[in-house]
Amino acid sequence: MSNQNIKLAKFAGFCYGVKRAVETAKKLKHDNPDKNIYILGELIHNTDVINELETLGIKTIYEVPKIAPSNSICIVRSHGEAPSVFESIKNAGFELVDLTCPDVKKVQQKAIELAKSDYFVIIVGKPNHPEVMAIKANAEIYTDNIAVATTIEELLPYRDRIEKHKKTGIVVQTTQMVSSMNLIADYLKTISEEVLVHNTICKSTAMRQKEALELAQESDLMVVVGSKKSANTTHLAEILKNCTKTIHIENDSELKEGMFKNADNIGITAGASTPQFVIDKVINYIKKED
Repeated sequence: MSNQNIKLAKFAGFCYGVKRAVETAKKLKHDNPDKNIYILGELIHNTDVINELETLGIKTIYEVPKIAPSNSICIVRSHGEAPSVFESIKNAGFELVDLTCPDVKKVQQKAIELAKSDYFVIIVGKPNHPEVMAIKANAEIYTDNIAVATTIEELLPYRDRIEKHKKTGIVVQTTQMVSSMNLIADYLKTISEEVLVHNTICKSTAMRQKEALELAQESDLMVVVGSKKSANTTHLAEILKNCTKTIHIENDSELKEGMFKNADNIGITAGASTPQFVIDKVINYIKKED
């Protein structure tokens, strides 16, 4: 029997915004057993949690119906939504519960401020991510001068417009990497007269990345637990792969015998939408292997 050292990162699993969203959704159903509870889009990027909510009678919908079923609540998830979507929910006749993460609201507000002050707005993030789509939709009410990018290459088509505009403002998807923000900011400083940077990466993401990197320095193997659809989880895996051997799994079902044979020090971290019971199952599997 080997003496494997298994260490779980302190900042692993649910962040404040996700915890708040999941607990509030469950409480809404508990307090309103006779009402239909709907979530617009997956509440969080975790299949286990979505399945658990379904068993409680909390349904996920992917578009707003024209007319809401009677006695219905519609939840806006932590990623936020476009202002037009809020209108659609109200017009359909739903009771609206807004669970947009407060940190995401701050990004939306900063993007709006930049747009109103005639900055060319750069959103550092994935264009098709729901959080980014909502940030963009909020800024678009006030300006057409918006670009979404995580690399310099993605900004190149906007170069002429940015140069002419002279004033550029940056906001960042809450779960992005600092390195992506810095690369884009440095590039913009070469083509824009003024660059105003709002580092809107949430503290939870920054601390999670910092601590996981520190843990990776002393680990032969890092295990990142969480959905492949989760931006903050995939970024964690990306960052750690440059430091030590890293595997990214959704849950314990992806673990195989012998995976940890040559690792003496195993570090475990998890994305902001990974529930504790999923992390615990992974730890228990590794302990049994040991």
